[in-house]
Formats: sequence, structure tokens, C-alpha cells
Amino acid sequence: MRVVNLAETFARFSDHWSPKIVGELNDCHVKLVKLVGEFVWHAHAAEDELFLVIAGTLRMRFRDREEIVRPGEFVIVPRGVEHMPVADEETHVLLLEPKSTVNTGDAGGARTVTDLDRL
Repeated sequence: MRVVNLAETFARFSDHWSPKIVGELNDCHVKLVKLVGEFVWHAHAAEDELFLVIAGTLRMRFRDREEIVRPGEFVIVPRGVEHMPVADEETHVLLLEPKSTVNTGDAGGARTVTDLDRL
């Protein structure tokens, strides 16, 4: 057991779109990630994802709408729902998702992170 200070842990890395594992809960990873710009359209066939915004603003695009998520707010993306995270400024996000979750879901590509760092 350990206490994780979010501000201190976010200060330990600067790369974007590269989630860092900071904890485990049941069969889920707790991850921190810094976002800036647009990600890729993708879906996760078997996993739900929770995006909790710590700093900045997240625009979560869905094919039929867009949700704005501000600090202290979260959005849950249900499995199978196509989405694209967008951050117009650097945004710090805590992710809670099953250990099997690949960041780019069914899209794959150059932004896929397969070997996650642990902080």
C-alpha cells in the first residue's frame, strides 16, 4: 500500500499520449496520462474506460456528439463506443480501465503503447 500524490506524479513525466501505470485495483490499472491535441478514433470491444480530468479540459468526441470534461469531472466510455479524446491544451487525466485495455483499441497504429511505464 502506498499513497500516490497526483501532482508530484504528473511532474515526473512530460510525454503525451503515453499512459503510466500508478496502481492496480482488482483487474484494472489506474493510469496517469498527459494529453495534448487529437488522438485517434477508436473503440474497445471488451472494455469500459473512465477518464477523470485532473487539470485542463478534455473534449471527448463521439460520432453523434461531444462531451466537455473539466477538472474534477469524469466520463465513462462504454465498451464498443467509438470515441476520440481531444485536448486543446495540455490536460492531465487519470484513467481507470481493465488491464487488457490497449490505448488505441481497435485502431492500432503508431500511437499504440504496448509497454507501459510504472511510476
